[in-house]
Amino acid sequence: MAQVSEEREDRVDATGTEHPEAVPGTPEPAGAAAPASAAVPETPGTGGVPATAETGAPEAVKKASKAGRNLPAAIGVALLLGAAIIVSLLTVRYLFIGIIAIAIAVGTFEFAGVLRRVAGIRVAVIPVIVGGQAMIWLAWPFGREGALTAFVLTVLASLLWRLPGGAKGYLRDISASTFAAAYLPLFAAFAAMLVPPPDGVGRVLTFLIGVVASDTGGYIAGVLGGKHPMAPTISPKKSWEGFAGSMVAGIVAGALTVSLMLDGHAWQGVIFGAAIVLTATLGDLVESLIKRDLGVKDMGTLLPGHGGIMDRLDSLLPSAVVSWLLLSAFVPV
Repeated sequence: MAQVSEEREDRVDATGTEHPEAVPGTPEPAGAAAPASAAVPETPGTGGVPATAETGAPEAVKKASKAGRNLPAAIGVALLLGAAIIVSLLTVRYLFIGIIAIAIAVGTFEFAGVLRRVAGIRVAVIPVIVGGQAMIWLAWPFGREGALTAFVLTVLASLLWRLPGGAKGYLRDISASTFAAAYLPLFAAFAAMLVPPPDGVGRVLTFLIGVVASDTGGYIAGVLGGKHPMAPTISPKKSWEGFAGSMVAGIVAGALTVSLMLDGHAWQGVIFGAAIVLTATLGDLVESLIKRDLGVKDMGTLLPGHGGIMDRLDSLLPSAVVSWLLLSAFVPV
């Protein structure tokens, strides 16, 4: 769940120049001319935001909020997704594994579709989706052994599935298939492994609250005082001030959730919160780098105000791995 204020770097290059909207899942035209507004003088007091020739109003304010998206739609979708997760956890907690499985299947389909349309890379979609479901569901009764066994079999199935396509691009396609199988379902299997313990609801909520706190703290700090780019060539809108806000919020959330929900120690929660902020930020940057490499704005259009499922999973996937590792060490079952 990337920071809304920082994730929209795909319309801005490293110099801060805004580019025309790109169609999700399609490459941006090479050498596209800069918009006419780029030559219009800046309006004083707008922080360097270019003004439009017609009104002199800041262009970014006219097109969208500072978050770079339809903020009401983004908030509405986030609330609906959050409500579905809470209901599943408070009724039959294993339904959360079903939510994970559906999200990963859709995300895999999105990712494979973008790679095919933009780069001509053919992911072994059926083996990766079927194998991905096996990783997630086998992680429920068999833990790491079930997930890793399903992953190895998925890679093997992908090798065989791609054989009829011939030698051209074989290594490229198999590499992409293996990456997709590891990045999506294998990482997500660690989120599924948080559910089965008796305190599984608390473990899942600790994981999710940590990521949400990181995103929210980064959003607020980035909007209010983001001035120093953190990774200008990857994500120009991600600032060190936003990262500091993420760290503060993540540490506070970790200390509270680990101590109150899981009967752990506050110091363990501090370490947990800091680690989640690091992995969530890394997930954001990795997703941004992938999209920049492909030249797309979003991985899909399924979620209004957010993009595709993949655009919501970026910080969750690596954080799920670290959450399971740390909580297993700090609060063993």
